[in-house]
Amino acid sequence: MNPLIVGWSHLPFGKLDALEPEAMIAKVATEALAHAGVAADDIDSVHVGQFNGGFVYQDFPSTLVFNALPALRFASTVRCENACATGSAAVYSALDAIRAGRTRLALVIGVEKMTALPTAEVGAILQKCSYAKEEAGVPGGFAGIFGTIAQTYFERYGDQSDALAAIAAKNHANGVSNPFAHMRRDFGYDFCRTPSEKNPFVAGPLKRTDCSLISDGAAALVLAAPDARQAGAPAVAFRASVQVSDYLPLSRRDPIAFEGAQRAWQRGLDEAGMTLNDLSLVETHDCFTIAELIEYEAMGLAPRGEGARAILDGVTRKDGRLPVNPSGGLKAKGHPIGATGVSMHVMAAMQLSGQAGDMQIPNARTAGVFNMGGAAVANYLSILSAQD
Repeated sequence: MNPLIVGWSHLPFGKLDALEPEAMIAKVATEALAHAGVAADDIDSVHVGQFNGGFVYQDFPSTLVFNALPALRFASTVRCENACATGSAAVYSALDAIRAGRTRLALVIGVEKMTALPTAEVGAILQKCSYAKEEAGVPGGFAGIFGTIAQTYFERYGDQSDALAAIAAKNHANGVSNPFAHMRRDFGYDFCRTPSEKNPFVAGPLKRTDCSLISDGAAALVLAAPDARQAGAPAVAFRASVQVSDYLPLSRRDPIAFEGAQRAWQRGLDEAGMTLNDLSLVETHDCFTIAELIEYEAMGLAPRGEGARAILDGVTRKDGRLPVNPSGGLKAKGHPIGATGVSMHVMAAMQLSGQAGDMQIPNARTAGVFNMGGAAVANYLSILSAQD
C-alpha cells in the first residue's frame, strides 16, 4: 500500500515575531485539512515534529492543535524529534500508522520558533545535535562542524569554492520564485563567491552565503490510505520511504562520505523501482552548501570527489537534467528545524500536483526528498509520484 499526500499548508518562513508556535500550528492544521477536504473529526492521528531543545519554554506540543480545532480531541497524538530531520520523523510516524492499519487519515505538523533567542544561543542549542563528548566545543556551532567537513573535503579533493558559490547562487535564485521563502533575493554568483563585509567567512571555507537561515515556520500535510482520499483532493503517492541512521560521532566514520545518505538513496530507488533518471526533481537538505555538494555524490549524480561537476555543468539547475532545490532549499527558504522535513514534502507535492506556481518544473511526475538530521546521522529519503 502506498499512502498518499492529499493536502498541505505552508506558512511563509522568516522572523515571525507575531506568531507563537501554537498559532502557527493552528493555522497550518486548519489550512491543510481544508485543502484535503477533510473534517477535523475524520483525523485518526496527529504527528507533530518539533525539535525545540530550548528555543521556547512550551514543550510537549502534541495536543496544542486541539485548542484551535476541538474536533480533533481524542485523536491519537505523538511528538517526534530527530534533530534536523524532525519533520520527516513526523511524516514517517504517520506513514507507519497508516501502513499498520491504525490510521486512515493522519495530520502531520512541523513547527519551530527559533528567532526569539540571540544567534549565539540558537547555535548552542543546535550544537546539541552533534556528539557532545567530542564535538560540543567546536567553535562556530554547527557551522563550525560543517566548516570542518568542508575543509576536509577541500584537503582531499581540492578547493571547491566555485562549486559552493554556484550552489548558493542557484538556491537563492530559485528562492525568488518561492512565496514561502525566508530570503527571496538573487545574490548572484559573484557575491556568493567573493568574501566581503556582507559575506564574511563564518567557519573554515564557508561564508555566510553557504549557511542556511535561522527561521520560524510551520508546515502541515494530510496523509491518507488510498481509499480515504476525498474526491478532488490532490494525490501524491509515497513510492518509497527509507530511513537510515549512522554513527553520531564524526570520528567513527568518514565525515565527507555521507554513507548513510548513500544507502538511503540506494534503498529508496530500489524500493521505488526507479533510477535517478526517472526523477523530475529533488528537494535535498542544503543546511550548508557543502552538504548539497556531498549529497550529489550520495545520490549518485557524481562519483566521490566530483560533485562539483553536477552544479558547474548545470545538471542541478532549475533548467538542468535533474533540478535540485527548485524551492530555494534550506539556503533560501529557511531552516526552522521541526518544520523543514514537512516543508520539503510539501514543496515536492506542490510540484507533482502542478501547484508550484513560479517554482513549477514542467511536467514534474516524480520527486526525491532527502532530509537529514545532524551531520548525515539520521537520513530520510522519500520517493514521491503524482497519481492520476
